[in-house]
Amino acid sequence: MIRLDEQIQSQLGSFGVRLQNLRISRGWSLQDLAERSGLSRAFLSRLESGDRQASIAAVLTLSRIFEVSLASLFETEVEAEPCVIVRRAEAVEQMANGLAYIPLSKADSRFNLQPIRVKVSRSRRGIEHYHHEGEEWIYVLSGSLTLSLAGRTFALEAGDAAHFDSRLPHRLIARGHKDPELLVVASPLSKTPPQRLGLSRELRAIPRAQLVDRPETANRSPQAVSRKQSLREPKQSEN
Repeated sequence: MIRLDEQIQSQLGSFGVRLQNLRISRGWSLQDLAERSGLSRAFLSRLESGDRQASIAAVLTLSRIFEVSLASLFETEVEAEPCVIVRRAEAVEQMANGLAYIPLSKADSRFNLQPIRVKVSRSRRGIEHYHHEGEEWIYVLSGSLTLSLAGRTFALEAGDAAHFDSRLPHRLIARGHKDPELLVVASPLSKTPPQRLGLSRELRAIPRAQLVDRPETANRSPQAVSRKQSLREPKQSEN
């Protein structure tokens, strides 16, 4: 596996050039791209110049905006083959916001799935929640972490999986004594209706996860909780 610190300038420069070329090919200014992506103009300018590393959320957002695969933002498109093979020696680790991530596919416009291997640093603190178009499936390879999703918090251990709508604000926080490693598969959902945002449908499978907090009661006064519970109780007969 190639470490990012061995080729950081060439990698960031390559990403910035591809991003700029995609933007110019569509006739967009930096401000146009900022308005479409929700990313700031200054941030995009630094990405194009190679002065800033892109987070996973930013890369996924840009790949959706340009309708290209995640890998194509880092490399030229491969010739059509029956399948795309990524050898261990070809994998490039990248760092952003306390996450080390390795794209596990190459640039190929035929595919929508974006497989990524992610390591979450235990020193990652104070990172804001992210949201972007698409859905995510994560599988914990090792270690333990907390998934914060739309105001709810879930503890995940090795062997657990979670599947959710990534338009919901989400964040990963490492727990335990070592940095957890995950397999993340992201897919665009540009045609998915807004009702998919209902909390009962995002978390498809968390085999051994434990619900740590229920914000619907944690942030309310006892009187408000009591009133809500009373509304759920069946009315007593007057007889």
